[in-house]
Formats: sequence, structure tokens, C-alpha cells
Amino acid sequence: MAVRLLSHELSDLCLGKPALRSLSVTSTIAEALEVLRTSDDNFVSVWSCDHNPKTSPAFEPAAAFPDECRCVGKICIVDVICYLCGDEILVSPPLALKQPVSVLLPEIPGLVLHVEPTCSLLEAIDLILGGAQNLVVPIKTKPSNKRSKQQQKPSLTVTNHKGREFCWLTQEDVIRFLLSSIGLFSPVPAFSIDALNMISPNTITIEYHSPASAALGAISRALLEQTSVAVVDREGALIGEISPFTLACCDETVAAAVKTLSSGDLMAYIDCGGPPEELVKVVSAKLKEKNLNGMLQHFTVSMCSGGFSSASSSSDEEYSMAAQVSPSPRPGRLSRSMSYSARMVRRSEAIVCHPKSSLVAVMVQAIAHRVNYVWVIEEDCSLVGIVTFSDMLRVFRENFETMA
Repeated sequence: MAVRLLSHELSDLCLGKPALRSLSVTSTIAEALEVLRTSDDNFVSVWSCDHNPKTSPAFEPAAAFPDECRCVGKICIVDVICYLCGDEILVSPPLALKQPVSVLLPEIPGLVLHVEPTCSLLEAIDLILGGAQNLVVPIKTKPSNKRSKQQQKPSLTVTNHKGREFCWLTQEDVIRFLLSSIGLFSPVPAFSIDALNMISPNTITIEYHSPASAALGAISRALLEQTSVAVVDREGALIGEISPFTLACCDETVAAAVKTLSSGDLMAYIDCGGPPEELVKVVSAKLKEKNLNGMLQHFTVSMCSGGFSSASSSSDEEYSMAAQVSPSPRPGRLSRSMSYSARMVRRSEAIVCHPKSSLVAVMVQAIAHRVNYVWVIEEDCSLVGIVTFSDMLRVFRENFETMA
């Protein structure tokens, strides 16, 4: 039965999936921020193709997908935050946000791959274990000679590529699908993660009192590996985490907090309750102390307006004028959009399990909290390692080999 499950086509997993919102690779970072502000997804796909709806045909057969129209990557707020933390970039964020989104794409091939709807689940798992994070799958649509609403009203994002729409599948989608038929893999799901040799000791950590800027490389690595940065005390006990998932629910001015706060204070700053007023004042004071006036103006305006200011002002002078007429900073969470309430926002407390936790229990934990990993700790909170979706898929893949 498990063999039959893994032979399912990816089209079965795509049912009900929305079409990708996408950007051209030539779009600016400021434009990407506007898209992310109104998106229900933390990521937006980046494409290398003609996004002009006036030149796109109404429909194109599934087998005729042109090579010149491809998804070349994905970006999120965390990419922008890490980019803005560059010393030269901090001097003038408005100028940096005019750069094309291509500067944010990691130079690692294979993170996003195109596959056909007929690709089997087993083949998809192999691609994920080979390093793919997102699989771009064409959505089956009916031919139409009528211009779509997308074509009638051009907007910043485009879902229609040469007459076709696409969705993408993630590791979480595959794990959810397997969990729905977990009994077919019995008794493996009931085994402990320790017995299944799933616990990876290769964790990314930062000490609680260390400068958050020292974790910048770790945050970038965690984003690429779809994990997180564990915040530990001097004895190695897990205190919390700096999660790319949580950062992705903030706005780009968190870069100022990364450059000025400790790792422990950064956890409090990005927590779901919003940055405490005293930490906002600390960030402002330290930016002024370091003569980072460009970031200080950008930070002040964004906090005063309660939202993204990246695309609304194009010069340092405009930022300065806005800062003079804006009300005092509010202590609430950095606003994203009206769709923000639909997002799952969690606190900086890490999601944990123990070595004797069962595989299925850890799967449920990760899916319930919308993360790709679970930290593994001992009773004294000492950090043992981490279990990721990739580790889970590896176990199912190995189990399938024994059942085939």
C-alpha cells in the first residue's frame, strides 16, 4: 500500500493550491516588499520571462512550456533583512531598495525546480532529498480565448506565464500528504527519532548575550537550510531561537535591530507581541551613536507609519521630512497587511521534543507549528540536535526501499 501511495502524481498534491504570485527578476527590492506585504505566503517566486500580459498568449499547451520562462528562485523578508545589514547598504536603505531582486537570490542551483504534474511523489521526495526546497508544478487549466482578469488589469505580480499558471510544492506539503496515510508505513512512525537515527547534531547556535549581528551569517544559513538559529546559554541549554519564519512575518527595518541588539534582545524584539518600546528606543539610540543616519531615518519613518515605507519614499530627504511630521513611534508589532492576521505567528520559544519522541509525534508538532524542524533536547534543556522534514523524508524513503 505504501508503494501505491508513493506512486501518486504530484497533480494529486496540487489540488486546491493557489497560483503562484510572482515577480520578474528585474523587479526592484522595493517592489518585492510591496508584494510580500500583501501576500499570504512568506515567499514570492522570482521569474525570468516576459511578464507583460499584453504580449502573453491566452493559452499554451502544457507540453509547450518555453525554456525562457522559468522560476529562478524565491525571496522573503529575511533575504531583504540580511541584505540591508551590509555595512555599505545601511548608509542609505532607500538606494539599496532600488536594486533588482536578483541580488537577493542565492547562488545555489537546484533550490527551486520545475517538474511536470505527472511526476511521482517518490520522484519528488528524491528531488527534495537532493536539495530542492520548492517544486514548481503547472496547474492544469482549461483553454480560453478570453482575456483573464490578470490580463485586463496588469498589476505588480503576475500568476500567468505564457498562458499557464503554476503552484509550488514544499517539504511541508509532502509531509502533510504522508501523514494523512501514516498507517501504511507502520510500525516505523511509532519508533523513536533516536532509534531511527534521525537526530542531527549539526545545529546552528548563538549565545544569548552575543550581538545579534554575529548571527547574521547563521540566519542566512538557517534560511537556506530551512531550519533556525538556536539561542543557548553558556552551558549549551536551549533558551529560544531566532527563526527565519518569525523574521519573515516582520518588516525590513528589523535589520536595524539585528545590527544593534543582542541575540536575546532580538528574540524579544521579533516576538509576536511586537517590539517593546524600550527596545525601539535602544535601536534608535544605537543607530544614532553609530552614525547610521540613513537606516535611522528609514527605521523611524517605518515605525511611525506602522508599516512598510520602502516604496513610498525615494530619497533620504523625503524620509527626513516624514520623520518630522509623523507621530511618536508605537510599541506594537510591525504591521504587514490586512492579510497578516491570516498568518500563523508564533513566539520565539523553540518547538522541542525529546530523543524518545516518536516520529509521528514530531511530524505532528512540526506541522502544527508550521516549521520544517523540531529541536531535540534532554530533560535539563541541553540541546541534543535537530530533526528536519528532510530527515523525516529520508526515513520514509529508506523504508520504501525495504517494502518495494
